[in-house]
This record gives sequence, structure tokens and C-alpha cells, in this order.
Amino acid sequence: MLITDHLKDQRGDAPEGARPSHRPENPRVLIADDQADVLEALRLLLKAEGFHLETASSPAGVLAAIEAREFDVALIDLNYARDTTSGEEGLNLLSRIQSIDPTLPVVVMTAWGSVEVAVEAMRRGARDFIQKPWDNARLLAIIRTQIELSQALRKGQRLEAENSLLRGEGMPKLIAESAAMQNVLQVVSRVGPSDANVLVLGENGTGKGVIARALHAVSSRASRPMVIVNSGGVSEGVFESELFGHVRGAFTDAKADRVGRFELADQGTLFLDEIANVPLSQQAKLLRVIETGEFERLGSSRTRRVDVRIISATNANVTEEVAGGKFRQDLLFRLNTIEIRLPSLRDRREDLPLLAQHFLRQHAQRYRKRLTGFETGAMQMLLEHSWPGNVRELDHAVERAVLMAPGPLVKPADLGLRGNKEGGGRLEDMSLEDVECFLIKKAMTRFDGNVSQAAKALGLSRSALYRRLQRYGL
Repeated sequence: MLITDHLKDQRGDAPEGARPSHRPENPRVLIADDQADVLEALRLLLKAEGFHLETASSPAGVLAAIEAREFDVALIDLNYARDTTSGEEGLNLLSRIQSIDPTLPVVVMTAWGSVEVAVEAMRRGARDFIQKPWDNARLLAIIRTQIELSQALRKGQRLEAENSLLRGEGMPKLIAESAAMQNVLQVVSRVGPSDANVLVLGENGTGKGVIARALHAVSSRASRPMVIVNSGGVSEGVFESELFGHVRGAFTDAKADRVGRFELADQGTLFLDEIANVPLSQQAKLLRVIETGEFERLGSSRTRRVDVRIISATNANVTEEVAGGKFRQDLLFRLNTIEIRLPSLRDRREDLPLLAQHFLRQHAQRYRKRLTGFETGAMQMLLEHSWPGNVRELDHAVERAVLMAPGPLVKPADLGLRGNKEGGGRLEDMSLEDVECFLIKKAMTRFDGNVSQAAKALGLSRSALYRRLQRYGL
């Protein structure tokens, strides 16, 4: 059966309360004035409207608050020194606020209002202007309007960043009729509706990403983003920026603020593929955000909060990585609240004909070819192949056969499988690419899919081997 059908049947079994609501917090408002009675009057007015308030009595206090946390709107006085009525002190503060957080709407107020000061405040980025003494109804209307605009702007930025990601939609469904996969289906159906972190283990190509999507699909976060990070493809130099984002000027090429993957996944799921490849120097920062939900963008001291479910995956032996000092044990404890181990295709051969037929239909439709099945010899060849690249390799092999087969049945020659058995293929009969593919398959089989060990044996770097695995569909 397809995993999606199985999980639909299990949705109703989730315990009540397993789907927590993710309602946003009350809007956060920063109010700043050097007069205590003004602050108290504003505090009483806004608190009664359900706003979460923080106060400051000086420009330094305003900047410290904005650098420490995120607000939905700031209401600031333009004059703080009692012998100053020009508004220049507040105008300078306004410019500094804009440099820290250009998305924060600022409403300015002063008892010494004038058209010139109001125009200058708007020129420097103020969203609106209030003159003391204020009208309560007008002030509340301005605050609410600016909060709505701020939230819409920030949501738009997140959506734009999400759309720029390759989300990997349209992945093949996982077919799981074999006994080896039944335990996996049961764990997914039980754990999926919860917020528990899950570590998915298995060789390359076994379908770890498909399992991650299944877990997300049956969770209370299914309507929110699932953001994918290939930890093996992110270099140490940009790891922090990729996951946590950065502010403009954080490094040479940081021309603008950037939202990180954790922020993109807020209220949703973050899938950390190849988690064992996270640099040891970055693991403490990853541990902190998983434990507390708090982090800072690169180049910023402002602490941000997110609510993210973590699903991670690796083909490495994480226990050995911990023993060798390459992976933090406390981080592993946080990641593997639940552990799912996927069998290799060699251990679930009952699924192979079903998978092959599924991929055949999928690719035949894609390439508009009329293919109905496999000749007996072709299916036997599929069953006898060692499949070091597992389901992913099978998918690529069937796709190649669809392109090569004249139809209506796939023949053994269409599959292009070489070196299927020990001594089954002669090197002198192979092309250079076939030899390379054959040796990579042998190395991956020899080291049970461990990329690091296979790369070392082949005299390649991990990244070079990853590129070849991708090229050959392994």
C-alpha cells in the first residue's frame, strides 16, 4: 500500500491534544518617553487593548530593547533632553532604529509638533506622527494599522524567501508492502501527529526524505512550511547564515538582511538531512535553538524565537560519530526522541516489483511513452541487482529504461545495469563512466552506504563522491 493511504487511515487515532494550536503572541509594542507619567498613561491605555508592552526612557534604552528582541511597532518620543525641543534627538534615534530593523514601524510623538518636524520624521522612516496630548481613539487606530502592516510585510518577506527555496515537491510515494517496512509505517502513524523530534536512519536512497514528508503531512503543522536543509551540501563558512540568517553588513557579501531556514520553518517542520555532516563547531548553536527556540541572526545581537519541529536524517553511524568525538552526544539526545531505521532495498525485495511498476507508470507519463511493464528477464535482472543506491537508484534505472525502450515492455538491455553479480561484467566492455559507476557501487556496498568511508577508499573527497552519486542516480 502507499504510505499516504496508510496514514490517512491513522489520522483519526491521534490522541486529543496532540495537535497544539500555534496562535501568534499578542502584538509587542515598545513605548519610549522620558516622562514617567506619559509612559504610565500609554501603558494603561495599550495594556487594556491586549498589547504586550515594554518601556524605555532614553534613546539608549530604545536601541537596547530593539537589539534584544523583535517588536511589532515602536511609539517613541522625539525629545528626551528637557532643554531640547527641536526633535533632533528623536530624529537621530529614528535613523538608528531603521538601520537595525527596517521592517519595524515607528510612530513618533512630541509636544512640540510642527509640519517641518513631522515631514523630517516621515522622511527618515517614521510611519505616522502623533502630537501630545493625543487622542486615544486616533492613537489606537494608528497602532493597530501599523501592526497589521508590519505583520503583512514580514509575512511577505518570509513567503518570498520560501518561494526562493527548492522545496522538492512531487517526491515519489513510498510503497511499503514488505514486512520490513510495516514497523516503519506503524511508528510514523503513531509519532507523526506529535511534535516529537525524529531521527531517520538508513542508507543513501532508502527514502528518508519521503518519511520526513509523511511525518510532516500527518502533523498539526501540515499547513505550515516544511523546510529542507541538506547539511552535507552546506559548507562550514555559510552554515550559520543558512540556518539562522544574517543582517546587512554581517560579512562582505551581505548586501541585505536574509531570513534563515529556522525562521522560514517557524510553526512548521525543519528537515535536516545528512545531520551527521554538521560541523562540530556549529553543533552547540544548533543544540541551543533546538533546546530553547532562541537564536540570533549572524551579525545581530537580537534574540529571536521560533517554534519548529526537527526531523533529521543520516546514513552515518551516529553512535560511532559520538564515540569518535565528531558529534555531540547531547545534540543526539535532542534529535532522536524517536528513531526510525529504514531497511535497504535488499532487505525489502518484496516491494521491488511494485516500486519498479510505480516508477514505470510515473516516467512513462512524464515522457509520454506507452510502456505497460517489464519482460520476465528484465524483472529478474532487477531482482538480482544489489542496489547499493536503494530506491533512488531503482528510480533512475527505470527512468533510463523508459527513455531507451521502444515499447511496450522494458527489455533487460533497456535497463543498462552492469556488474550486477560478482564477476558479472567485464571492465574492458565498459565505458569510463560505467567503470566509475561500477566502482562507486562496489565501494558503497562494501561500506554499507557510509559515504565517508567509501570516499576515503576511492581517494575522493566527500563532496566529490556526493556529486558522482547524484550524477549516477545512486
